[in-house]
Amino acid sequence: MIEFFSFSMICAIFASAKLIKMTETLLLSVLIIAIAIALLCVKLFFKRGGEFSSQHIHDSEAMRERGIHCVMEQDREAREEGKAF
Repeated sequence: MIEFFSFSMICAIFASAKLIKMTETLLLSVLIIAIAIALLCVKLFFKRGGEFSSQHIHDSEAMRERGIHCVMEQDREAREEGKAF
């Protein structure tokens, strides 16, 4: 009986230590994510009219110069030319 009691106490101590470590890890992760989001939004907050630049291919000057289009546009052009295979 005493052996079972000591074993269960050891398990309880180990479980509480593990729970504390998991909580610390979770809080650290949330803090890192919050800092990353704040840094991504610096331009939005401090520049008048600040906005994220467009991530679409058709809005990129360099992609247009190379003749690279959006997949949907390329598919539509291929279907019109009868080369969609």
